[in-house]
Amino acid sequence: MNFFRLKADAARLCAMRSIVRRWTLALTLVAGTSVLAPGVAHADDWGCQVLLCLSNPGGREQYGARVSPIERLWSALRHGDSVPTCDFGTGGSQGTSATNTFAGGGYCREHLLYWGGPEQSELLCGATGAINVDIDNQLYTRVWWDVAGAGSTVTEYYGTGSTQVPSQVPYDPSRSAVLFLQQSEQQNSAGGGGQ
Repeated sequence: MNFFRLKADAARLCAMRSIVRRWTLALTLVAGTSVLAPGVAHADDWGCQVLLCLSNPGGREQYGARVSPIERLWSALRHGDSVPTCDFGTGGSQGTSATNTFAGGGYCREHLLYWGGPEQSELLCGATGAINVDIDNQLYTRVWWDVAGAGSTVTEYYGTGSTQVPSQVPYDPSRSAVLFLQQSEQQNSAGGGGQ
């Protein structure tokens, strides 16, 4: 049994190395472009840095150099700006992008939902938004930002080797409210709160 587990772990490690190599190459190309062509517009560099940081399985700020692009992103999003884009150049990486969806009662992670507003009657989300990072047209990471305050995040990782449950299948945040309400209703019924 340990042999099969080791084999699965080795496969995950190989897949992770492949992803890290691909992103390292992309970052190297972006950095090389900025050094070799300093007169060329650098607006895209930030978008590529953000995409790399958000897709990092170790967390968006695992490496110190990534803090600045991410702090700049949070500031931009709070001012209503969109997630910056990354142009991978000729041949690029089609199907790779990051998009922000503002959170609320209709789009949230289930455990971040709560009752608030007047008379605690409005379903609210404890995050400001969620950035969905797609690689090869597949959800790779989802980062809920400004969770319970500026700068706090919750990252869901769905890439190769993910430990997300159930089995690397992303849930639909637009269905969380329905599940939350069903669970609340069941708890009220079980606790006699329906009177």
